Amino acid sequence: MTEGPRTALADPLGRYTRMLLIRRFLERCRTLLDRGEIRGSIHLGIGQEAVAVGVCSVLGDDDAITTTYRGHHHTLAMGTPASAVLAEMCGRASGCCGGLGGSLHLADASVGNLGANAIVGGGVPIAVGAALARQFTGSQGVAVAFFGDGAINQGVVLESLNLAAVWGLPVLFVCENNQFAEMTRARDMIRTATIAERARGFGIDSECADGMDVESVRRVTASAVERLRAGKGPAFIEFEAYRFSGHYHGDPETVRTPEEIDAWRPRDPIAQARARLAADGIAERQLEQLAQAVEAELDAAEATALGAPRPTWEDATALVPEAVTCGARSHGGHT
Repeated sequence: MTEGPRTALADPLGRYTRMLLIRRFLERCRTLLDRGEIRGSIHLGIGQEAVAVGVCSVLGDDDAITTTYRGHHHTLAMGTPASAVLAEMCGRASGCCGGLGGSLHLADASVGNLGANAIVGGGVPIAVGAALARQFTGSQGVAVAFFGDGAINQGVVLESLNLAAVWGLPVLFVCENNQFAEMTRARDMIRTATIAERARGFGIDSECADGMDVESVRRVTASAVERLRAGKGPAFIEFEAYRFSGHYHGDPETVRTPEEIDAWRPRDPIAQARARLAADGIAERQLEQLAQAVEAELDAAEATALGAPRPTWEDATALVPEAVTCGARSHGGHT
């Protein structure tokens, strides 16, 4: 099984590079939103890069993921070019969804990303369906459902856990516990010590792991995926992480203090990975050159995205039934 678009994640330097690209991409999105190039609201996973890159680094061409409205880091980790993701964020026709999905609905089936979902927990049953398809066809592929801590109390997620366990499906449930479900602390929503314990109650092999260290994420995920490929049923990993950005860009963040954020800073996945590379002998000059290359890639992606046209009415209506589009036209183009 080959790694396809994720070949670059095969070594620690490649994983660091992808995490750095994701971090700079998300920071650039904040600027573009402030400039009005991105419209609406965006939910950034700054600080959660290690989970995306670590998990996706062990996935192959036959594997698939589903993600959430905070899914930019997963989309980039799976190998969709930054230019296509940024164009989608800006509502341009060259985006990975033709500029019609935007920030909340990123998808790219060509790399196994079955899509983000604006509904909390909405992608989880889709991943279960993808796993069922792989089991039915005898494929060695697996499906990964990314979701946040807030989704664990959604009925559809609990139903998905039960169905996956009963049918022994090759699906990995990845809970990114970034400590907050919107503005509610995760620990205030459950009465078990960890979220992983909830999944264990369904008879699913479950564990809680460090989500701020990309190499640790990769090791834990590789072990779980190996188990899935061997036909031993689903697995659940709760990765403890922290988002350094608010729930959405512009969030006043009244539920946490600057001191709390600062306490997590030493565990920043970018800083940890860079320190490890330096300790392994990677020269500072090489790391700086790498950072410059990332900025150049994003400069080019931004220029390409903003230079592309916006999708037309015809682009949008080509994807929906004629009866619906006729009704929309009769109401001035609104549905």
